Amino acid sequence: MIAGGWFNYIAAFAVFFLSHMVLVRPPVRPWLVHHLTQHGFTLAYSALSVVILWWLIKAAKTAPYVALWTYAPWQNWVPILLMLPVCLILSFGLGRPNPLSFGGWQNDRFDPHKPGLVKWMRHPILAALFLWSASHLVPNGDLAHVLLFGSFALFSILGMKLIDRRRQRELGDRWQGIVATIRSAPGLAPAQIPAFLARFIAGLGLYAVLAALHPWFAGVDPLAAL
Repeated sequence: MIAGGWFNYIAAFAVFFLSHMVLVRPPVRPWLVHHLTQHGFTLAYSALSVVILWWLIKAAKTAPYVALWTYAPWQNWVPILLMLPVCLILSFGLGRPNPLSFGGWQNDRFDPHKPGLVKWMRHPILAALFLWSASHLVPNGDLAHVLLFGSFALFSILGMKLIDRRRQRELGDRWQGIVATIRSAPGLAPAQIPAFLARFIAGLGLYAVLAALHPWFAGVDPLAAL
């Protein structure tokens, strides 16, 4: 029989991946978009994903402890340092047009000559997910957390490849032209500096908020463990 902690963990894992496989595919997604609008679907799906992720993190913490490597205080520095670029990537990537990935906002307004963060990474959300999961893998060397963070790291890498293939099929011959234009686009223009600074400060704020709330939603204070 499966112990109660493992059962909750497996159930959370199953619900998380089912929600990402069923809700984003036909015929479910078109039906939801029709009834919620694209904006409503994005908000509802994002909120649901956060709730299920919180459940999964809690379930991993209460699962039976099976050590795979020994913990050392220095390991906490890995997520502490890498979570700053994670927060900056999210700040610059969220709420922006990006027809080459998922989660783009007002994609019809995307200008490949002014791609912003997309110039350097087509999938900023998945890149942030990879850095988050890979960095948290280091100080969490038990079986439940290795499965959790390892799966997310693999999921983010595979997701980038799958979305690239899907967008290439959808855009056809336009794909190469858009990608080439994005790569050759100029960097930050003077007129864009105020918006850049605003998003940079927002990223720093997100980092501070997550650090302050980490003991509450994850049950661990990374700074106290140093």
